[in-house]
Amino acid sequence: MIDIEILIIGGGPGGASTAWKLRELGHEVLILDKDDFPRTKLCAGWVTPGVFKSLEMTPDEYPEGLVTFDQIHGEYFSPGKAKPLAFATTQYSIRRFEFDAWLLQRSGAPVQKHTVKEIRREGHSFIVDDTYRSKILIGAGGTHCPVARLLFPVTNARTAPYQVGALEQEFPYQWKDERCMLWFGENGLPGYSWYVPKAGGYLNVGIGGFSEHMRNCRITLRQHWDHLTQKLQESGMVENHDWKPKGHTYFVRQRAKVTEDRNAYIVGDAAGLATCDLAEGIGPAIESGILTAHAIHEGRSVDLSGITRYSALERGWKASLFASTLDRNGTFFRDRIYARKYQKKEDAFLAAATASQKLNKEKAGASIG
Repeated sequence: MIDIEILIIGGGPGGASTAWKLRELGHEVLILDKDDFPRTKLCAGWVTPGVFKSLEMTPDEYPEGLVTFDQIHGEYFSPGKAKPLAFATTQYSIRRFEFDAWLLQRSGAPVQKHTVKEIRREGHSFIVDDTYRSKILIGAGGTHCPVARLLFPVTNARTAPYQVGALEQEFPYQWKDERCMLWFGENGLPGYSWYVPKAGGYLNVGIGGFSEHMRNCRITLRQHWDHLTQKLQESGMVENHDWKPKGHTYFVRQRAKVTEDRNAYIVGDAAGLATCDLAEGIGPAIESGILTAHAIHEGRSVDLSGITRYSALERGWKASLFASTLDRNGTFFRDRIYARKYQKKEDAFLAAATASQKLNKEKAGASIG
């Protein structure tokens, strides 16, 4: 039996940042993860200046590839027409393959490869797979974290309206268009799609939507993906690429969250803390990990209420007031009226798809004849 003061399940940004701060505060930590690092991780991979501030460093000190965006471009597709978007901001794109491995190494914590199957309480300790024993257990294993599943099934229950489904692909590509592009609500998508250039000749393309709405839509997420990739090819933004997307799900933040229970804690996506507007999870994972570490060290309850719920809002009382208004009225894409308003968009998309299929069949028949 391996005895340790604090055991962390998951070595991603949430687990690594928790370990880093706990070790800095003088605690003994061990991280378990089912994968070897570096490892492939599906994620658009953009981070805010707040991430580097939380890590007590500047972007210039990050040793891996980093692309800076001073403006976000895109379109918002309202029921009536498409409206161009361009707003000044400071955002960065990273490759999770590099970022997570660096963050884990920076933590200085020992890491063991292990897939957790069983967790039980024994007195004031936790026993993991009859191999590890700890006084404190932290779940940082993402959406499917075993700590969240086994120890927080009721107090941190997931609800369908907050689930996001995504398809994306990150691949080597010598991109020419250096803009970060976002498309909101195209063809009635209850979410948005993206084009994010990465350093070192990589590109991330993806699409995400709220799963509950997607189940009620007549256009599947895969059809939305096919439309996105066709648009990128026709515009010349991505040429001659073999598209092979992979899917995953996660949860955006709900207003009430229980993230601790008798020396067991959950952080990041294990607690469902992704932002409500852009479903960005790296910042909340790091922030929640650091806050949890301080709470453990100081022997007090964890308070995550200060973590930003909306990526597009800055901190301060005005942002807090606006966020509360959004929470009361339903976030943009969770509004149940949304799907009904976009029925005409769906009709137009499906009609165009049917016409295109018919034309392709006619061309194929003519070439055979």
